[in-house]
Amino acid sequence: MRYGALVAPSLREIWTAAGYPWSVRLKALMPLWLPWARRRLRLSAAVCALLQGISPRQIDRVLRPVKRTLKTRRYGRTKPGTLLKHHIPLKTDRWDVAVPGFTELDLVAHNGSRSDGAFAHSLNVTDVHTTWNETRAVLGRGEVAVQEALEAIRQELPFPLRGIDTDNGSEFINDHLYRYCQAQAIQFTRGRPYKKDDNAHIEQKNWTHVRKVVGYLRYDTPAAVAALNDLYQHELRLFQNLFLPSVKLVRKERVGARVRRRYDAPRTPLDRVHACPEANPAAVARFLALRDRLDPFALSAAIDRKLARLEDLATPGRVPVRPVAVATPRPPHPPQSPSRPMPRRDFTFGNHLRRPRPRPPRTRVTA
Repeated sequence: MRYGALVAPSLREIWTAAGYPWSVRLKALMPLWLPWARRRLRLSAAVCALLQGISPRQIDRVLRPVKRTLKTRRYGRTKPGTLLKHHIPLKTDRWDVAVPGFTELDLVAHNGSRSDGAFAHSLNVTDVHTTWNETRAVLGRGEVAVQEALEAIRQELPFPLRGIDTDNGSEFINDHLYRYCQAQAIQFTRGRPYKKDDNAHIEQKNWTHVRKVVGYLRYDTPAAVAALNDLYQHELRLFQNLFLPSVKLVRKERVGARVRRRYDAPRTPLDRVHACPEANPAAVARFLALRDRLDPFALSAAIDRKLARLEDLATPGRVPVRPVAVATPRPPHPPQSPSRPMPRRDFTFGNHLRRPRPRPPRTRVTA
């Protein structure tokens, strides 16, 4: 079936409001979003039926012209720590957990183009089994601030926190966080230095849940940190955990020279938590009732408004002053002595330091 101009605008609106998800995830979120999209976009029953039945391949085809305008960026500022490494075990194997509560942690720096002074960091926490994500902003990366942000996240999780896995930065590998995990009976592991694949879950969420939303501006004031936390603790966490489906890698298959990845069915983090008996039933029921009342399009618009106010709190980057080149007269060449003429040089590439061989004198032949 060819989807014409009736489906493309509405599909583009849903895709944009959902934060540009992958086509498989966009297909999975249609049942949650279509009742609200029908009222907001004034869609007919025929268009709703087409959106309900469109395949991920057709979604890629319809959205291909828009995707060409998107750009990718690189990020990362983690540095290895040196404390307590012999007490915190390494974790290099694949996660094989069937209960929620085992998480990966990382800090995302909001320093813009500068690294001087104290600036905001986003403590990003993702659950491996359910893909539930929580984020808090801290000013600097002191060990006390990071531990307090982790404790605030632990109180908001709909399941008990059983373990954390971090990189080797000094904001995590310190005695303060180590004693906190010992007191709360939280398993504490770390990845190998300079091996981001050991923390692949959180590295992906650093882009999709923090960097893609907040961007690359510099935030270094308490007002900016408060605005970040106001966004993280309200609209953004509800939007990402209640309305955006995620996929999990099940296995990898090698077919010849290629590796095919097999994923499970897309589900929202709330649906994954709801299927776990270990989750808090009261918290899950509260989130389910909240999802029935919330409009995802209204949440997306509220996030955009808060991001616009957040940009006003960003610290402008410092433009370096380039020195102006002043032309200075060259000193005159010293006069050459007639007895010592300047040697000839061969200026071909690679031979600029080698003198040419002297030519033999010509002999004049007379008849």
